[in-house]
This record gives sequence, structure tokens and C-alpha cells, in this order.
Amino acid sequence: MKALKRPEPINVEIVLDPKETIMSKTDPKGIIEYANDYFMEVCGYEEQELIGQPHNVIRHPDMPKIIFKWLWEHLLAKKNIHALVKNLAKDGRYYWVITDFDVKLDDEGQITSFFARRKAPPREAIEKIDKLYKKLLAIEQASGVETTEKYLVGFLEEKGMTYHEFIEEVCFSEETKPYDPKELQYHKRRTVFSRMFR
Repeated sequence: MKALKRPEPINVEIVLDPKETIMSKTDPKGIIEYANDYFMEVCGYEEQELIGQPHNVIRHPDMPKIIFKWLWEHLLAKKNIHALVKNLAKDGRYYWVITDFDVKLDDEGQITSFFARRKAPPREAIEKIDKLYKKLLAIEQASGVETTEKYLVGFLEEKGMTYHEFIEEVCFSEETKPYDPKELQYHKRRTVFSRMFR
């Protein structure tokens, strides 16, 4: 299949409907096998354009490569990962999502596909993560992905958190969480992410 030409980014945001979910399915190499209607509505591609393309066709150049490195390491280890991601639409606009994945396995335990769900993150979370990603991208451009990873590890070590925990804090802190405070008692049994994507 012919690769899609990447658009030039423009600084215009597509604001997602918080009630809607972007869904897609890829093979183990990240080739799109399915995209729901809302995915196509937001990104602006037709179904026949998307199917068979690598999922990184919507990768925004503002995204640090280390985030995708960690994302793929988790998925190939058959683990879910929640990440805040800035994506690129066909017309050059951008949109932010928070991710949730199901890793599908065959009877031998081999990965057959990844099913991804994406929703609109809180506005305050976007503002916080955008600052971090700009730092990471500047380090990446100056010194490469390996140095960026070391910085991110140090950043998280200072906070005493994993990336997953940091994303949870950014998305569901006191000022950003869209849930009743009493619900946080339920957190140990069911994460705020899983409730967000139910």
C-alpha cells in the first residue's frame, strides 16, 4: 500500500468530545486493521486511506520519541500503558488523547493484535504534559533519544513515580479529576483509567 503523505502541522487544535472514544486495532507491527467512525472523523482520513497504514501516520512531530519507545516496550511485553499523546490530523491540525490498550493473544500466548481506545484528557493535564514534552523534545533534538530517556527516568525518580503514575497524577489530580472524591476510595480496586474507558 502506498504510504500517506504527512501533512505540515498547523497550530490549530481539534477539541475532542469527552463522551466519545477513538478506537483502532492494529497488528503486532502497528499496521491499522480497523478504525471506528470517530477516529476517522477526528483525524480526517477516509477508511480506505487508514486501513493498512502504520499507526504512526498520525504521529505529531511535537511528540518525543521516548514516549513511543516506552509505549512499544510495554505493549510488546503484553502490558497496558496509559500515555498522553498529541496526534496529527490529515489537515495538519492536532488533537490530544489519553490511551488505553488491550493486548490480544493467541492460544500460544503470542500477540495477535492491539486494540486501542483513546479519549479526551482534561485540559489542565494537556497543559502540564505539554511543558514536559517540549523539554524532552529539545533534549532529543540536541542529544538524542538515549539522553532523553535518562532525563525522563531522572525526572520520574525525583517524583518517586513511574510514567503511568505520573500520567495518572497529571490527569486526575484534585483540580483535574472528573470524579467525585469519594470514588478515589475505589481506586485501589479499579484504576481511574479503567473507569474512564468503561
